[in-house]
Amino acid sequence: MSAAEAVLQAGNVLGEGIVWCERSQALYWTDIHAATLWRHRPADGDTRTWTLPERLASFALCEAEGWLLLGLASQLAFFQLDSGELRPIASVEAGLPTRLNDGACDRQGRFVFGTLHEPRDGAPRQALGGFYRLHADLRLERLPLGGVAISNSLAFSPDGATMYYCDSPTRRIQCCDYGDTLGPPRVFATLDGEDGEPDGSAVDAQGGLWNAQWGLSRVVRYFPDGRLDRIIDLPASQPTRPAFGGAALDQLYVTSARDGLSAAARAREASAGALFRIAAGVVGLPEPCFAGSPEAVG
Repeated sequence: MSAAEAVLQAGNVLGEGIVWCERSQALYWTDIHAATLWRHRPADGDTRTWTLPERLASFALCEAEGWLLLGLASQLAFFQLDSGELRPIASVEAGLPTRLNDGACDRQGRFVFGTLHEPRDGAPRQALGGFYRLHADLRLERLPLGGVAISNSLAFSPDGATMYYCDSPTRRIQCCDYGDTLGPPRVFATLDGEDGEPDGSAVDAQGGLWNAQWGLSRVVRYFPDGRLDRIIDLPASQPTRPAFGGAALDQLYVTSARDGLSAAARAREASAGALFRIAAGVVGLPEPCFAGSPEAVG
């Protein structure tokens, strides 16, 4: 296992949602506040961006080649990479002061995502949001997981039978038995006594959960039973989400943010907002694709 290396100084305000596409051998991620989708091919360094009509919180690869399923701030939509065509699917939590946040496909090709509360005038966040699942027939289902202030850490065990998730301000990563129905939530890991919060997660082929920990300058691996395995430090205080990539899925890539950092902190953290790479010593799993078709919405 190697130290974290900044492989692209992207300067993201809020880099997030990173996934690896085996077909294109490229990483995709979003800079949420810049409403920008990024793509980077490690083999040749080719990097491209797309500007979107509203903030992009999370997304999924699609079984339909050349398309992504976007979790925009207010809605779900299909996006055609070559043409830039956007096909809206459904609004989410219309009328609430929330936006979409973390999301990931389950092993069955359904997109699971959550929302976060965006309070006004510096008021504290409240658990006004929820967790949802978009089925292949484009039916949207609210999952029975209660309210959430900042949804994060959505990931699935290798067999798809366990779902991981969190409400970041609680500093607890939770999990539940997962299938067509969900089992009762249980605590997987806690960050008690720490100043940071759990952010995005990825699961490796051994079932280990890798979690980016906002405010703590680190990515942590937990064994499948929740015990702490290892901590990898990063030269950025706000890592946001890890993803396994590379031809052998043996490289761990991590997005980061500079959102909210003071001028002094930005001067100390020259790589805040960069894309990092770690030779993690374990391999990941292929990224599941959303099973729904763009043709279903014309």
